[in-house]
Amino acid sequence: MDEYIVSARKYRPMSFSAVVGQQALTTTLMNAVKNGKLAHAYLFCGPRGVGKTTCARIFAKTINCEHPTEQGEACNECESCRSFNEGRSYNIFELDAASNNSVENIKTLMEQTRIPPQIGRYKVFIIDEVHMLSTAAFNAFLKTLEEPPAHVIFILATTEKHKILPTILSRCQIYDFERMSVSGIINHLKAVAEKEGIAYEEQALNVIAEKADGGMRDALSIFDQAASFSQGNITYQKVIEDLNVLDTENYFRIVDLSVENKVPEIMVLLNSVINKGFDAGNLVNGLASHVRNVLMAKDPQTLPLLETGEQQRQRYHEQATKCPTQFLYKALEIMNRCDVEYRQSSNKRLLVELTLIQVAQITQKDDDVPGSGRSPKQLKTLFRNLIVKAQPQTASQVAGASRKHNAHDNGRNESVTHVTVSTTPPPVSPPPAAPSMPKVKLGSLGMSFANLLNEGKKEEKQEEVVEITNKDESRSFTRQELIVEWKGMCTRIAKMNAGLAQRMKIIKPQILPDGNIEVVAGNKILLDEMCAIQGRIRATMAQRLHNGQIDVVLRLAKAEEIKPILTPRQELEKMQQQNHSITKLIERLGLDLA
Repeated sequence: MDEYIVSARKYRPMSFSAVVGQQALTTTLMNAVKNGKLAHAYLFCGPRGVGKTTCARIFAKTINCEHPTEQGEACNECESCRSFNEGRSYNIFELDAASNNSVENIKTLMEQTRIPPQIGRYKVFIIDEVHMLSTAAFNAFLKTLEEPPAHVIFILATTEKHKILPTILSRCQIYDFERMSVSGIINHLKAVAEKEGIAYEEQALNVIAEKADGGMRDALSIFDQAASFSQGNITYQKVIEDLNVLDTENYFRIVDLSVENKVPEIMVLLNSVINKGFDAGNLVNGLASHVRNVLMAKDPQTLPLLETGEQQRQRYHEQATKCPTQFLYKALEIMNRCDVEYRQSSNKRLLVELTLIQVAQITQKDDDVPGSGRSPKQLKTLFRNLIVKAQPQTASQVAGASRKHNAHDNGRNESVTHVTVSTTPPPVSPPPAAPSMPKVKLGSLGMSFANLLNEGKKEEKQEEVVEITNKDESRSFTRQELIVEWKGMCTRIAKMNAGLAQRMKIIKPQILPDGNIEVVAGNKILLDEMCAIQGRIRATMAQRLHNGQIDVVLRLAKAEEIKPILTPRQELEKMQQQNHSITKLIERLGLDLA
């Protein structure tokens, strides 16, 4: 039995022309070899599995080739090329900086640079994962890297360029490798499948390419795994089963059902997905990416932004013609909010269900459909519709309805709507006035005059009058003292009304020029709640700040004063923009936001 070699090693490129997805970079290196303009140090950086070490080896072989081609490729026939291909070249040294990152390892490397090559022109030192070197090792490497012997070339490779010292970066020619495109990965996998005699479905290769996330090595590893699982016949169903990937058909179906406002069907589909072992949060993230792709497919200009196969791209385009643009915008906004709140939610499934319900109601037009949500604006519309339905169309219909009600009044319940018609003729001299609106009984709307009177009394009793006990005190105070006492008051309010206290803690009161305190509420509901306890707020502030002369002014925030609420990550990014020292501290300590 022959020794099995994984595809990532078996099909590793041996020349610049065989490298996939890095045409601009390989052309630059070939031109440098062809023109004899070689730098003493190169830095190859980029994501994993995109060909950094492979290009470093090809470059090292090419610059030592005795008879390079006119295009700048190695001939693969001279002694230097043959020794490299057979793994016995003494001119090329590879060092893994992840395990050889001390000063002693660098000093040993420096000793080897003094010996000139026996065959060929250059000694090439390839240092992989160079960002793993310690700071002391970097400093020991600086002088030799800046002025190496004429026969030495350094090629450094890393996936994290930001961890390398600026003094190292300034001494190297930097080449940034790109992520592989989905179409490029698919084409390469097709070539490998044909050479291996493996049958495949293009949609299955598309799933593998998307799962690889721009890395060719990852794509070939997944390809080998899928080929082994499917026994040489890679199908879409077998790939999603092997990789435990949610079928994209679920996303297409959820969007179709959402446009048709079919909430029950979406809930059943969500339940089946969760029962298969998939996380509800991953479903929302995948659905958001799907809606983004549908939005990109809606315009021919953004169609190239879809990183997918041609068959899948056509499906996105077909669904984009069915979905209104406003629906896609609103759905993305709702799902992005769900993604932000998902980690803090104690009932994650309920959050996802509410999110999908909201998405399904974006195109909802009829407020009376069962299952449709009721916002305050929709409730106002509902009451307005009830009043309009209760209005008579003509005076004769009103009179007839009144007579019919009087005839059958005995032994029957009271009618829902009572209409009073005036028999007084309108005045002749002035122009005819508009007919008076019929009176609707408030009981039909779940209200009564008694309730309204009680509500009015409650409104009058909302604002309490609290006596100031320290009117003689007038000590001045700073804004910092004001904020501290404000938060202390909010903490005490939390024992009685936790929701109000939490919303008040966000507010930062200001000191007006006249010495009074200004509190700006972000919305009308919060303003009304604070107005109800304005007297107690003033008395508390007066006592805590030792100033009985102050007054507390409450007002609603203007449109330009309302600032968006930032997530913890957005707040961190804002702090990093304002203070670059925070970025350096995070990078040096390897911190991340929990």
